[in-house]
Amino acid sequence: MLLNYPLEQNLFQDSMAKQKKTEELRGLSAEDLFQKQKGLKKELFDLYYQRKVGRVEKPHRFKEIRKNIARMMTVIREKEI
Repeated sequence: MLLNYPLEQNLFQDSMAKQKKTEELRGLSAEDLFQKQKGLKKELFDLYYQRKVGRVEKPHRFKEIRKNIARMMTVIREKEI
């Protein structure tokens, strides 16, 4: 029984989007992944700095960036094996 069909549909779409992102990452070389990861870590550092100063425009980016870094680390590890 579907209680909230639009919500479940959004969750499915989010899942598909994440799969697509991961597949795109798998197509990149290890060097490209390290460069993207370095850029995301710098962006995360800047967000933490903004938080300390007291003005973060997009607080949801913390979670997104951490998850993207984890995705990249997973793909890099897969390439090592």
